[in-house]
Amino acid sequence: MAPEADLVELVALAPDERLLDEDLGELPASVGQPESLPPSRARRRLVGLGATLTGVSLVGGLALIALGLVEAFSGGSAAVTVAALVVGIVLVATHWGWVHVAELGANRLEEQRNASLLERRREWLREIEPYPRWEVYASTGEDGSISIVTIAYRPVVRRGKTFSFVREEVAREVHSGDEPAAAVTERAELLRRQAALDTARERERYEAAHDAHERALLAHANEQERVAAVRAASEALSERINTNLRDPPLVE
Repeated sequence: MAPEADLVELVALAPDERLLDEDLGELPASVGQPESLPPSRARRRLVGLGATLTGVSLVGGLALIALGLVEAFSGGSAAVTVAALVVGIVLVATHWGWVHVAELGANRLEEQRNASLLERRREWLREIEPYPRWEVYASTGEDGSISIVTIAYRPVVRRGKTFSFVREEVAREVHSGDEPAAAVTERAELLRRQAALDTARERERYEAAHDAHERALLAHANEQERVAAVRAASEALSERINTNLRDPPLVE
Protein backbone atom coordinates (compact mmCIF):
# COMPACT_ATOMS: atom_id res chain seq x y z
CA MET A 1 0.00 0.00 0.00
CA ALA A 2 1.29 3.46 -0.88
CA PRO A 3 2.21 5.85 1.97
CA GLU A 4 -0.66 8.18 0.96
CA ALA A 5 -3.18 5.34 1.31
CA ASP A 6 -1.73 4.40 4.69
CA LEU A 7 -2.06 7.98 5.87
CA VAL A 8 -5.66 8.29 4.68
CA GLU A 9 -6.53 5.10 6.54
CA LEU A 10 -4.84 6.25 9.75
CA VAL A 11 -6.47 9.69 9.85
CA ALA A 12 -9.82 8.25 10.95
CA LEU A 13 -8.35 5.99 13.65
CA ALA A 14 -8.15 6.49 17.42
CA PRO A 15 -5.20 5.45 19.62
CA ASP A 16 -5.48 1.89 20.89
CA GLU A 17 -5.87 1.64 24.68
CA ARG A 18 -3.11 -0.99 24.72
CA LEU A 19 -0.70 1.93 24.34
CA LEU A 20 -1.42 2.58 28.03
CA ASP A 21 -0.05 -0.79 29.11
CA GLU A 22 1.20 -3.66 26.94
CA ASP A 23 2.19 -1.43 23.96
CA LEU A 24 3.67 1.31 26.16
CA GLY A 25 7.21 0.36 25.14
CA GLU A 26 6.34 1.05 21.49
CA LEU A 27 5.61 4.73 22.14
CA PRO A 28 8.09 7.41 20.99
CA ALA A 29 9.75 9.26 23.86
CA SER A 30 8.52 12.55 22.37
CA VAL A 31 4.89 11.79 23.30
CA GLY A 32 5.78 11.29 26.97
CA GLN A 33 4.28 8.76 29.34
CA PRO A 34 0.81 8.48 30.90
CA GLU A 35 0.24 8.86 34.62
CA SER A 36 0.92 5.59 36.41
CA LEU A 37 -1.83 3.73 38.21
CA PRO A 38 -1.16 3.33 41.94
CA PRO A 39 -0.57 -0.25 43.12
CA SER A 40 -3.77 -1.88 44.34
CA ARG A 41 -3.78 -4.41 47.18
CA ALA A 42 -7.44 -5.14 46.55
CA ARG A 43 -6.66 -6.08 42.96
CA ARG A 44 -3.90 -8.45 44.05
CA ARG A 45 -6.25 -10.07 46.57
CA LEU A 46 -9.03 -10.50 44.01
CA VAL A 47 -6.71 -11.93 41.36
CA GLY A 48 -5.14 -14.23 43.99
CA LEU A 49 -8.59 -15.40 45.07
CA GLY A 50 -9.49 -16.12 41.46
CA ALA A 51 -6.32 -18.16 40.99
CA THR A 52 -7.04 -20.10 44.20
CA LEU A 53 -10.62 -20.87 43.18
CA THR A 54 -9.35 -21.95 39.75
CA GLY A 55 -6.98 -24.46 41.36
CA VAL A 56 -9.62 -25.71 43.79
CA SER A 57 -12.17 -26.15 40.97
CA LEU A 58 -9.69 -28.07 38.84
CA VAL A 59 -8.49 -30.37 41.64
CA GLY A 60 -12.00 -30.86 42.99
CA GLY A 61 -13.39 -31.58 39.54
CA LEU A 62 -10.70 -34.17 38.80
CA ALA A 63 -11.32 -35.79 42.19
CA LEU A 64 -15.06 -36.04 41.51
CA ILE A 65 -14.44 -37.51 38.05
CA ALA A 66 -12.11 -40.08 39.61
CA LEU A 67 -14.76 -40.87 42.24
CA GLY A 68 -17.41 -41.30 39.59
CA LEU A 69 -15.21 -43.68 37.60
CA VAL A 70 -14.46 -45.71 40.72
CA GLU A 71 -18.15 -45.94 41.55
CA ALA A 72 -18.95 -46.96 37.98
CA PHE A 73 -16.37 -49.77 37.85
CA SER A 74 -17.14 -51.01 41.35
CA GLY A 75 -20.87 -51.26 40.76
CA GLY A 76 -21.73 -48.44 43.15
CA SER A 77 -24.81 -46.24 43.15
CA ALA A 78 -25.74 -45.03 39.68
CA ALA A 79 -26.98 -41.72 41.09
CA VAL A 80 -23.69 -41.08 42.87
CA THR A 81 -21.72 -42.04 39.74
CA VAL A 82 -23.68 -39.74 37.44
CA ALA A 83 -23.66 -36.82 39.90
CA ALA A 84 -19.90 -37.10 40.54
CA LEU A 85 -19.09 -37.29 36.83
CA VAL A 86 -21.39 -34.43 35.83
CA VAL A 87 -20.27 -32.08 38.61
CA GLY A 88 -16.59 -32.99 38.09
CA ILE A 89 -16.75 -32.38 34.34
CA VAL A 90 -18.50 -29.04 34.87
CA LEU A 91 -15.88 -27.93 37.41
CA VAL A 92 -12.98 -28.92 35.15
CA ALA A 93 -14.56 -27.32 32.07
CA THR A 94 -15.26 -24.00 33.82
CA HIS A 95 -12.31 -23.71 36.21
CA TRP A 96 -10.67 -20.89 34.22
CA GLY A 97 -13.84 -18.84 34.62
CA TRP A 98 -12.81 -17.83 38.14
CA VAL A 99 -9.73 -16.06 36.77
CA HIS A 100 -11.85 -14.03 34.35
CA VAL A 101 -14.43 -13.20 37.02
CA ALA A 102 -11.67 -12.03 39.37
CA GLU A 103 -10.07 -9.95 36.60
CA LEU A 104 -13.38 -8.30 35.71
CA GLY A 105 -14.07 -7.56 39.38
CA ALA A 106 -10.60 -6.10 39.86
CA ASN A 107 -10.98 -3.91 36.75
CA ARG A 108 -14.33 -2.61 37.93
CA LEU A 109 -12.92 -1.86 41.37
CA GLU A 110 -10.00 0.08 39.85
CA GLU A 111 -12.34 2.05 37.60
CA GLN A 112 -14.39 3.10 40.61
CA ARG A 113 -11.41 4.04 42.80
CA ASN A 114 -9.34 5.75 40.07
CA ALA A 115 -12.06 7.23 37.86
CA SER A 116 -10.46 10.70 37.52
CA LEU A 117 -6.96 9.27 36.93
CA LEU A 118 -8.24 6.85 34.29
CA GLU A 119 -10.01 9.69 32.51
CA ARG A 120 -6.82 11.78 32.50
CA ARG A 121 -4.94 8.79 31.02
CA ARG A 122 -7.56 8.47 28.28
CA GLU A 123 -7.38 12.20 27.54
CA TRP A 124 -3.58 11.92 27.26
CA LEU A 125 -3.98 8.96 24.91
CA ARG A 126 -6.44 10.81 22.67
CA GLU A 127 -3.83 13.51 22.03
CA ILE A 128 -1.46 11.07 20.25
CA GLU A 129 -1.53 11.46 16.49
CA PRO A 130 -0.75 8.61 14.05
CA TYR A 131 2.23 9.79 12.04
CA PRO A 132 5.75 8.28 11.87
CA ARG A 133 8.43 9.61 14.18
CA TRP A 134 12.20 9.19 14.24
CA GLU A 135 14.39 9.50 17.32
CA VAL A 136 18.13 9.12 17.89
CA TYR A 137 19.74 7.53 20.94
CA ALA A 138 23.35 7.01 21.99
CA SER A 139 24.74 4.20 24.16
CA THR A 140 28.21 3.18 25.33
CA GLY A 141 29.56 -0.35 24.81
CA GLU A 142 31.77 -2.31 27.22
CA ASP A 143 34.78 -1.61 25.01
CA GLY A 144 34.20 2.14 25.24
CA SER A 145 32.67 2.44 21.77
CA ILE A 146 29.65 4.68 21.22
CA SER A 147 26.63 3.52 19.25
CA ILE A 148 24.32 6.07 17.67
CA VAL A 149 21.00 4.41 16.88
CA THR A 150 18.11 5.80 14.85
CA ILE A 151 14.70 4.38 15.80
CA ALA A 152 11.55 4.72 13.72
CA TYR A 153 8.12 4.56 15.36
CA ARG A 154 5.62 3.68 12.66
CA PRO A 155 1.84 3.77 13.20
CA VAL A 156 0.00 0.51 12.46
CA VAL A 157 -3.68 -0.44 12.39
CA ARG A 158 -4.91 -2.49 15.32
CA ARG A 159 -8.23 -4.12 16.18
CA GLY A 160 -11.34 -2.17 15.33
CA LYS A 161 -10.68 1.43 14.33
CA THR A 162 -7.55 2.04 16.39
CA PHE A 163 -3.83 2.40 15.84
CA SER A 164 -0.64 1.62 17.73
CA PHE A 165 3.07 1.94 16.92
CA VAL A 166 5.82 -0.46 15.92
CA ARG A 167 9.33 0.39 17.10
CA GLU A 168 12.04 -0.38 14.51
CA GLU A 169 15.79 0.22 14.48
CA VAL A 170 16.57 1.71 11.07
CA ALA A 171 20.24 2.70 11.46
CA ARG A 172 23.16 2.10 13.81
CA GLU A 173 26.57 3.71 13.78
CA VAL A 174 29.34 2.44 16.04
CA HIS A 175 32.15 4.88 16.79
CA SER A 176 35.39 3.85 18.43
CA GLY A 177 36.21 5.26 21.82
CA ASP A 178 39.39 6.65 20.27
CA GLU A 179 37.46 9.02 18.00
CA PRO A 180 37.37 12.68 19.10
CA ALA A 181 34.36 13.34 21.32
CA ALA A 182 33.53 16.50 19.38
CA ALA A 183 33.28 14.56 16.11
CA VAL A 184 30.98 11.92 17.61
CA THR A 185 28.81 14.59 19.22
CA GLU A 186 28.56 16.51 15.95
CA ARG A 187 27.53 13.35 14.11
CA ALA A 188 24.87 12.55 16.73
CA GLU A 189 23.45 16.07 16.50
CA LEU A 190 23.38 15.84 12.71
CA LEU A 191 21.37 12.62 12.91
CA ARG A 192 19.04 14.14 15.50
CA ARG A 193 18.37 17.14 13.27
CA GLN A 194 17.62 14.82 10.36
CA ALA A 195 15.27 12.76 12.55
CA ALA A 196 13.50 15.95 13.64
CA LEU A 197 13.14 17.10 10.01
CA ASP A 198 11.75 13.73 8.93
CA THR A 199 9.28 13.76 11.82
CA ALA A 200 8.18 17.33 11.06
CA ARG A 201 7.64 16.43 7.41
CA GLU A 202 5.41 13.49 8.35
CA ARG A 203 3.51 15.62 10.85
CA GLU A 204 2.79 18.22 8.16
CA ARG A 205 1.53 15.48 5.83
CA TYR A 206 -0.67 14.08 8.59
CA GLU A 207 -2.10 17.50 9.51
CA ALA A 208 -2.92 18.20 5.84
CA ALA A 209 -4.68 14.83 5.52
CA HIS A 210 -6.48 15.36 8.83
CA ASP A 211 -7.74 18.80 7.78
CA ALA A 212 -8.96 17.42 4.46
CA HIS A 213 -10.72 14.60 6.28
CA GLU A 214 -12.43 17.05 8.67
CA ARG A 215 -13.58 19.24 5.77
CA ALA A 216 -15.00 16.19 4.00
CA LEU A 217 -16.91 15.16 7.12
CA LEU A 218 -18.27 18.70 7.56
CA ALA A 219 -19.34 18.90 3.91
CA HIS A 220 -21.05 15.52 4.21
CA ALA A 221 -22.84 16.61 7.38
CA ASN A 222 -23.99 19.86 5.73
CA GLU A 223 -25.20 17.96 2.70
CA GLN A 224 -27.13 15.57 4.92
CA GLU A 225 -28.73 18.51 6.73
CA ARG A 226 -29.67 20.13 3.39
CA VAL A 227 -31.20 16.91 2.07
CA ALA A 228 -33.09 16.40 5.35
CA ALA A 229 -34.47 19.97 5.15
CA VAL A 230 -35.57 19.52 1.54
CA ARG A 231 -37.18 16.18 2.42
CA ALA A 232 -39.05 17.72 5.37
CA ALA A 233 -40.34 20.58 3.21
CA SER A 234 -41.42 18.15 0.49
CA GLU A 235 -43.23 15.95 3.01
CA ALA A 236 -45.03 18.99 4.47
CA LEU A 237 -46.10 20.13 1.00
CA SER A 238 -47.27 16.62 0.07
CA GLU A 239 -49.29 16.38 3.29
CA ARG A 240 -50.92 19.75 2.56
CA ILE A 241 -51.82 18.70 -0.97
CA ASN A 242 -53.25 15.39 0.26
CA THR A 243 -55.29 17.17 2.91
CA ASN A 244 -56.83 19.47 0.29
CA LEU A 245 -57.63 16.48 -1.90
CA ARG A 246 -59.36 14.67 0.97
CA ASP A 247 -61.30 17.76 2.06
CA PRO A 248 -61.70 20.09 -0.92
CA PRO A 249 -62.99 23.62 -0.26
CA LEU A 250 -66.71 24.34 -0.86
CA VAL A 251 -67.53 26.14 -4.11
CA GLU A 252 -70.67 28.30 -4.31
